[in-house]
Amino acid sequence: MTKSWMRAALCGGLLGIFAGTALASDYRLGDLEIGQPWTRATVAGQPAAGAYFSIHNAGSDPDRLVSVESPVARAAELHDMKVENGVMKMRPLADGVAVPAGATVELAPGGMHVMLLGPEGALKPGQQVPLRLTFEKAGTVEVELTVEKPGAKAASPAQGHDAGHGKAMNHGTGG
Repeated sequence: MTKSWMRAALCGGLLGIFAGTALASDYRLGDLEIGQPWTRATVAGQPAAGAYFSIHNAGSDPDRLVSVESPVARAAELHDMKVENGVMKMRPLADGVAVPAGATVELAPGGMHVMLLGPEGALKPGQQVPLRLTFEKAGTVEVELTVEKPGAKAASPAQGHDAGHGKAMNHGTGG
């Protein structure tokens, strides 16, 4: 076995390990793919925490995320943030989150997100937090939020607070 072949095999093995790790936090429910669910670390007594992930609908029918719940929070709700008259406002999404056919919806900082109200104790970096997602048509799936460090993956200033977060993105048009 030559050294270059051994290096290629080692690199391939490492890529496989990292690829497996990246896919480990993605979930599937029928035609829906829930990608990279996460939240930020909190301190004990913090009143709320946001949770974020993407939902890709590979099917030909639209669906809707209608409810969320977690055993580590008093309540979980779907919320959206928007700037109205120069003031950032957050409001519950009473009708849930639409997931159009063939589109990806992002729940991200500064846009739509899950609000975990009254988390029990501190959420610590590296911890896994269970979250149950119920869709109107596809049913229910349980995912695990990875707790990231405080300040992780915040929306960049260029993204603003309403720069397309929460809006369906169609990746099938090439645009």
